[in-house]
Amino acid sequence: MANPFQRSGRKPRDAAIKNLSDHTSTDPRTGAVRSVQAADVLMTEPALREVWSAEHLERLARTYWRFLARITLGVVHVHYHGQGRAVVLLVPAIKLITFAEPEYAMAADRGLVRWRIEGGLLVAGPRRRGSAASDQGHLQIEVRRRQLPLDGSAQEIGLATAAGASITPACVHIEVEVASFYPAIAFSLSRRLYDITQSRIHVLITHAFLRSLVRRSSPHGIPHLEGSKIRRFAAAHDRRAGRRDSEPPAAQAS
Repeated sequence: MANPFQRSGRKPRDAAIKNLSDHTSTDPRTGAVRSVQAADVLMTEPALREVWSAEHLERLARTYWRFLARITLGVVHVHYHGQGRAVVLLVPAIKLITFAEPEYAMAADRGLVRWRIEGGLLVAGPRRRGSAASDQGHLQIEVRRRQLPLDGSAQEIGLATAAGASITPACVHIEVEVASFYPAIAFSLSRRLYDITQSRIHVLITHAFLRSLVRRSSPHGIPHLEGSKIRRFAAAHDRRAGRRDSEPPAAQAS
């Protein structure tokens, strides 16, 4: 088996991405879209332990929004208002999708951040959705620890240390999901147009985001994560440690 941590003629890498996937479907009864992009990120076990916390989950969420702005050169970006946020086109007045305050859950083997959709130009209104639509859906990022197969492949893709020893990598499965989403383009124009425009662009951007987590990782395989603006969990950690916040809360969030 080829070693994904090492490219031909290059030094071994400390992180890698595998099993990049896309599963997009439409409910034939309601027209609601569910779109899931996922990947397995391999890194060293110490690197995974370092980032497995609510604080880093909050930073992963912030990294997603920053990546959206970076890849669109700021044309599409996030505008924060109170505890909510909106994906806007150029200016805050053009709200493509608006979201409620993020909801977090963190456990020993699973983490989740979810933003419930509230409205926006890209979201079909209640009149177009009809009575079959129960809600306006959500966007979420889920991370799960995943066991590597016990078939020898863990050793074959082991990381090389400076001393030449092999380190068995850890695996975290990352999913970015949009569920129960009612696209305005599909309801007001055509499903086909939505599929070849907004849906396709979303998949391309999300796959690029997942790849960037490895591409921008540190020499030790730790993904580069943006700092959260509200620092909900970092601030709590600082208070427990008896430190004052180095950055006051602002009207911006993950």
